[in-house]
Amino acid sequence: MIEIGLNAVIVAVADPHPQVLTIAPGGQAGPPYALPFGPFDPTRHRTFEIGLREWVEEQTALKLGYVEQLYTFGDRGRHHIHSDEGPHVVSVGYLALARQTSRSDEALAQQHAQWRSWYDFFPWEDWRSGRPAMVTREILPALEQWMAAPVPAGSPPRAQSREDRVHQAFDIQDGSWDEEKVLDRCELLYEAALLEEARRDGRPAALERKATPALGQPMLYDHRRILATAISRLRAKLKYRPVVFELMPHAFTLTDLQRCVEAISGRHIHKQNFRRLVEKGDLVEPTGETSTQTGGRPAALFRFRHEVLKERPALGLRVGGR
Repeated sequence: MIEIGLNAVIVAVADPHPQVLTIAPGGQAGPPYALPFGPFDPTRHRTFEIGLREWVEEQTALKLGYVEQLYTFGDRGRHHIHSDEGPHVVSVGYLALARQTSRSDEALAQQHAQWRSWYDFFPWEDWRSGRPAMVTREILPALEQWMAAPVPAGSPPRAQSREDRVHQAFDIQDGSWDEEKVLDRCELLYEAALLEEARRDGRPAALERKATPALGQPMLYDHRRILATAISRLRAKLKYRPVVFELMPHAFTLTDLQRCVEAISGRHIHKQNFRRLVEKGDLVEPTGETSTQTGGRPAALFRFRHEVLKERPALGLRVGGR
């Protein structure tokens, strides 16, 4: 028997971090955290997205803005049930962008749900202050050992060697960093038995380890993989669609906008380069008002220029690294 469920990666930005909505399964506090999920009822909902929006609003009082289907997650064993009893659960994953409100915060508290920085789960993905120490101190040495170890008998054949995959995911050779390869890095770390989920799922390589490195908070089932898929998608989307404005208030300063883009991309952006990029894209317009919350001189407020949607198809912010 197969059941269809809906998983939602609901993202908001609260300075200075990208927040993802998590729930406590069974009302328990603390890890493993889970993404919101609910059943799909074809007798009530004509489409998956209608069902998703309905149960998210019922449970959280959040009105979702931009929603995009990510992927269908249906691997056997993804719910970590050691027997073949019970239904096989196939989840349709969605990326959804939202803005936090006082009403939604009250509803979330009643549901034992909370916003958490997605860097709690992927600390190696936050390069805003340079390469995270974890990458140099823990991840790369562990991957070096994994590359040198023999491939277990019976492993599925791969087009690329372990060495090539590590070099491409972590860009060891040229020192660059592709912020969109979040899912590649997550899957590589899982395969190398460096994530707690590998031990929990009974992967032989993980069980042979005396201890699993503390590489971010684990999540229920394969929810960290679903979250990695969403982060990869959103980081790529920034470059060709104006999705960042779904996370901004109606009026904002350019500094607020820059911090939001940096939070999502995990990269520091040069201030003047960013402002030139925004001006060149003609994505915003001044409201004629100012903000005094910056602590210094009043800063001009801007809003998204919706007319640009009709003017050209590619509307993203192609930000670079340091």
